[in-house]
Amino acid sequence: MTNGQEPVVERFEDFISSDNFPCVGAKSALVRQGLETRCYRSILRTSDDFELQRELTKFLGAIDVNSPVVQSFAAIFPDEIPPTETDFERALWDRLQSLHNLDVAAGRSWADNVSEDPQSSHFSMSLGGHPFFVVGLHPAASRPARRFEYPVLVFNSHDQFERLREDRRYEKLQSVIRERDKELSGSINPMLADHGFGAAAAQYSGREVNSDWVCPFEKKELAS
Repeated sequence: MTNGQEPVVERFEDFISSDNFPCVGAKSALVRQGLETRCYRSILRTSDDFELQRELTKFLGAIDVNSPVVQSFAAIFPDEIPPTETDFERALWDRLQSLHNLDVAAGRSWADNVSEDPQSSHFSMSLGGHPFFVVGLHPAASRPARRFEYPVLVFNSHDQFERLREDRRYEKLQSVIRERDKELSGSINPMLADHGFGAAAAQYSGREVNSDWVCPFEKKELAS
């Protein structure tokens, strides 16, 4: 973390700890030091994509899918704010596309236990050969749970959540989160769906979309 980032990270951690954030998994991760947070510059530009990829790869080496502590990586981009939900969604997929392109250039294959089709209900974003479910937060989010003062991308390990599902801990965690979100927003998030039901990629940005939504992401092939 470079000088000047500490206040931004502290505000994000305060947001996670507050009653306005319903995800008890993230709260637990923060308290139990399972949440790694880094600051970059603008979510609208490619300037820090290589550094983000490097730090995500390092984070992968520390993930323990058998740990009861949820482990996540949060990337905050405080320099520029996309003005609308649509603008944020476009920026989110621009960053994920760029990270994927860097992965391909480095010869890294897609995770073999999830779909590479962003329209599939079994899609997960693959980075460094590991599948992630990405959660976007930003100031223009219509859902209070996704509304933070700066754009943020939170990378959650798909494999860890699958292990929690196998251990029958995921359903309880999910139920508590959805009830807290309903209390906060007055309604259940219409974009939420279990893995395997609905378009998983459509949930990343937090924007409500219909069944005609097409994910602006293209899977690249490794050079032969």
